[in-house]
Amino acid sequence: MSDEEIKEPAEEEKKTEDETEIIPAEEELLLPRDTLLSAGIHIGTRMKTGDMQQFIYRVRPDGLFVLDVKKTDDRIRVAAKFLARFEPAKIAAAATRLYAQEPAKKFCEITGATSVIGRFIPGLLSNPLYPNRIEPEVLIVSDPRADFQAVKEASSVGIPVIALCSTDNEFFGVDLVIPTNNKGRRALAVIYWLLARQILRERGELPPDKDPPSAIDDFEAKIAREEGET
Repeated sequence: MSDEEIKEPAEEEKKTEDETEIIPAEEELLLPRDTLLSAGIHIGTRMKTGDMQQFIYRVRPDGLFVLDVKKTDDRIRVAAKFLARFEPAKIAAAATRLYAQEPAKKFCEITGATSVIGRFIPGLLSNPLYPNRIEPEVLIVSDPRADFQAVKEASSVGIPVIALCSTDNEFFGVDLVIPTNNKGRRALAVIYWLLARQILRERGELPPDKDPPSAIDDFEAKIAREEGET
C-alpha cells in the first residue's frame, strides 16, 4: 500500500445550510442532529459505489454525495450491540489513516479493545509463527481501503469485520458497515466516541443517560499545521 493511499485530504469539505434537512426533527438520535451535521459525518466524496448506494441520501450541487445520518445512527446501535457480546480484549481496532489513529486509540482505551494503530504488519492475524500475532474475535477498521491488509487477513481467518465506510468504499471482506465520513478528523472522533459510549451502555458499564469520562474532543486527532492540518 502506497503512502498516497493513506494521506489525508488537503481540506475537509464544507457543509451547506440546506443539509439541516437531512434528518427529520422528530428522529431520536444518539447525538443531536446539529452536532452530527457540524461534525460532517454525513459528508461523503464525489464518488459512489454500488455497495454504498443504499446509504446515500442525495448528491449536492457541487457533486458531493451525502449520507443518510439516520442510517449511520442505526448502524452504530447495531454494531455496539454486537460488539458488547465480546470480551473487550477480543475486539481489535485497526487504523492506518492518520486522522483515524487517535480516535481508534482512544476507543480502545475506553472500551478495553486491542489497538492496531499505524501500519498493519502482514501476518499479524494470519501467521501463527509471527511472535506478536494477535487473535481477536472481531475487527473494526476505519477505512476498508486504507486498512485493506487487516480486512484481508481477518477474512482469511474467519474474523468478522466492522468497517467505517464512505461513499467511495466497497464491501469486500466487510460484514457490517457503518456509513460515515471516514476521512474527516471531527467526523471520526464523533463516530468512535459514539460507538464507545454505546458499547459501554450495552455492557451495562455506563447508565443510558451518562457519557464516558472522555469527551469527543479527546478523541479528535491533534495534527500540527506544518504536518498537514487545515
